Amino acid sequence: MTNIVLLVGNLGGDPELRSTNGGTDVASFSLGTSRPKRDSEGKTYKDESGFTAKDTEWHRVTCFNGLGRVVAQHATKGMLVSVKGRIHNSKWTDKDGIDRYGYEIIADDVQFLGRSKQSNASGEEADQEQDLPL
Repeated sequence: MTNIVLLVGNLGGDPELRSTNGGTDVASFSLGTSRPKRDSEGKTYKDESGFTAKDTEWHRVTCFNGLGRVVAQHATKGMLVSVKGRIHNSKWTDKDGIDRYGYEIIADDVQFLGRSKQSNASGEEADQEQDLPL
């Protein structure tokens, strides 16, 4: 049996990088994926403007060590990326003693598919394509 997930979506915010006490670098970010919204008959739903409405799901993604450092350095909010990894389920007990469950994607590979916004000399943001080794 295999646990493999492949997601393509946009970063919900800039990645956050931290280090564990053992020296492992960990980057995490949210990834939004969308699919067409459907009505009760299963047909694609159009909004008031005539555009196909979308349902968005948010995924927590975690990257370790070198991959985490590259993602934290070069990925920015809104960037289109593909993430290949595995689903990791977690269980914890909150402060009220209630069992909670959640999941995250542990990334093995992140590819930058879109353009990143970077500031130019005049301080304005400009789209720039990036070709980065991972």
